[in-house]
Amino acid sequence: MINIGCHLSISNGFEAVGKQALEIGANTFQFFTRNPRGGSARKIVQSDVDALIKIMNENNFSQIVAHAPYTMNLCSSKRETREFAYNTLTDDLKRMEYLPGNLYNFHPGSHTGQGVETGINQIINALNNAMTETMHTTVLLETMAGKGTEIGSRFEELREIINGVELKDKIGVCLDTCHVFDSGYDIVNDLEGVLSEFDRIIGIDKLKAVHLNDSMNYLGCHKDRHQKIGQGAIGYDAFKRIINNSYLKTLPFLLETPNELDGYAKEIRYLKNIYEI
Repeated sequence: MINIGCHLSISNGFEAVGKQALEIGANTFQFFTRNPRGGSARKIVQSDVDALIKIMNENNFSQIVAHAPYTMNLCSSKRETREFAYNTLTDDLKRMEYLPGNLYNFHPGSHTGQGVETGINQIINALNNAMTETMHTTVLLETMAGKGTEIGSRFEELREIINGVELKDKIGVCLDTCHVFDSGYDIVNDLEGVLSEFDRIIGIDKLKAVHLNDSMNYLGCHKDRHQKIGQGAIGYDAFKRIINNSYLKTLPFLLETPNELDGYAKEIRYLKNIYEI
């Protein structure tokens, strides 16, 4: 069975988002921990969380993914931005303990002129201070498209971060198909080669989730513009190979395509139909 879902809002609570996932045929989902542009997080109500966990258990959900706000930049040249990011990270990881055993994904950040090595060291520092031995969440570094001064568009950069993290059993990677294609990895014509390179550099065991997004732009463009499945430069055939790849097919697949709920439901049905059991 494919583990497939999309990005859903928790504005109406966790139980509501679990029911919404079921309505569109999903058995996983991704949600922002707070407003994607930053700010305070909604209050967590234990009974609401328990209702979601019940829905997930009864309907064979895979792990779900919490996404950090886009404004969380652990390697900004501005100290106040880094402090905001660190405070957000530590608060989010504490809140994730209400949903133990799931995944927390974030964009590594942009070094804003400091240089890649300085940025990587700042990310490592923040993670080592925020992550704890007792937490039950796996933190995921997202593969990035490489626009501006983004860190994480090359597998080597992600490996450096992982190598510096002390709690290595609690760190992994989320592969974004649009981002990795836009950064120059040819998942259309050489998916096996790209995954072999990932395995050689990082280790395939560190790959924990996949963002399924087509791309509005060409290979290596460094643009990061998501498109609906099959309607961009990656295309239907490549997505069939991606979801049926032996390394990937058991992972949670999360759609971040430009859709409303009915569009997500349509894409989920399509992907279920081309998934090979």
